[in-house]
Amino acid sequence: MANRTDPLAKSIHGTNPQNLVEKILRSKIYQHTYWKEQCFGLTAETLVDKAMELDHLGGTYGGSRRPTPFMCLILKMLQIQPDKEIVVEFIKNDEYKYVRILGAFYMRLTGSVTDVYRYLEPLYNDYRKLRRKSPDGKYSLTHVDEVIDELLTKDYSCDVALPRVQKRWNLEACGLLEPRRSALEDDFEEEEEKEEEEQPMDSLEDDTHEKSYYRGRSPTRERDRDRRRDRQHRDRDYDREYARGRERDRDRDRERDYDRDRDRERDRERDRHRARDDKDYGRERDREGRERERRDRDRARRRSRSRSRSRDRRDRDHEDGEYRKRRTRGSVSPRRRTEDNGSRDEPRKKKEKKEKKSDGTDHPDPEIAEANRLRASLGLKPLKL
Repeated sequence: MANRTDPLAKSIHGTNPQNLVEKILRSKIYQHTYWKEQCFGLTAETLVDKAMELDHLGGTYGGSRRPTPFMCLILKMLQIQPDKEIVVEFIKNDEYKYVRILGAFYMRLTGSVTDVYRYLEPLYNDYRKLRRKSPDGKYSLTHVDEVIDELLTKDYSCDVALPRVQKRWNLEACGLLEPRRSALEDDFEEEEEKEEEEQPMDSLEDDTHEKSYYRGRSPTRERDRDRRRDRQHRDRDYDREYARGRERDRDRDRERDYDRDRDRERDRERDRHRARDDKDYGRERDREGRERERRDRDRARRRSRSRSRSRDRRDRDHEDGEYRKRRTRGSVSPRRRTEDNGSRDEPRKKKEKKEKKSDGTDHPDPEIAEANRLRASLGLKPLKL
């Protein structure tokens, strides 16, 4: 429950505000003791007291990548989402520099492009020192203007991916921002007016006497001139660096567009080759399918032919067998024929003997045998004795 975003909070860049911090870093912050003990139950009013206690900034440090209190408070601000007026007051706070950096970092994460440039660019004039905790756990020295420059020009800061912002010259071209005005521009105008007034007096003093010439070049005046000259050179260098930065940004954007177009063309070419390979593969599969069907038809045709041949051979063998049987029947030898006839006559003789014996004429008694013969001639049955 303590790690959930405020239900009344609005989505930032189309997502939950806490999702602007990576999940791994977010989970490490949730498990840190500073989050559990010091950040529990904080509101927009009580958050100021914790911000005033900060003595360094940074992302994660150590072997286990433990988060700093600065990152814990950043995540707490994303969770409770304070009003924009409170964040602006954080940025305008001149007394506590870490409170200013905390508000500037939160504005860089959640603010619009115009708000980022409008509220962060004035901090370029803040040259106070800051302590920064490096990933190895050691402290390093930095300045407020360096941190602001990192927020405006880099993609990562304190182990957090910063949302992308447009270049300033693009916003100036669109009319969303006015051209940047240097804080020393008013001083330069005053110095130029003073120089114009002092030029006639200097020429008169140069003509009068050498002593007055040296008097006009007093140490304080020389120091002021040197300081003014240094400011002019510094502004000129800044303008030159600014122009170079714009050129570098344009070249980088041009190279990025060229690389993007080249990647798109490479993807199209790969898709074209892939489609061609898929088409060739489909054709090859169709060709293999037709070859397989033709082989199956040929195999079935050969099988049917072999079956018809075996059937014809069987019929031929059958006919040849019948013919041989008939031929063997007709071509029996005389000896075998006589034997067959004899074997056929034997049952006939036996039958006749049986018939003779059944007449009763072969009875041992001559009288009965004679009576049976008479009865047989008369067609009567023999006597049954």
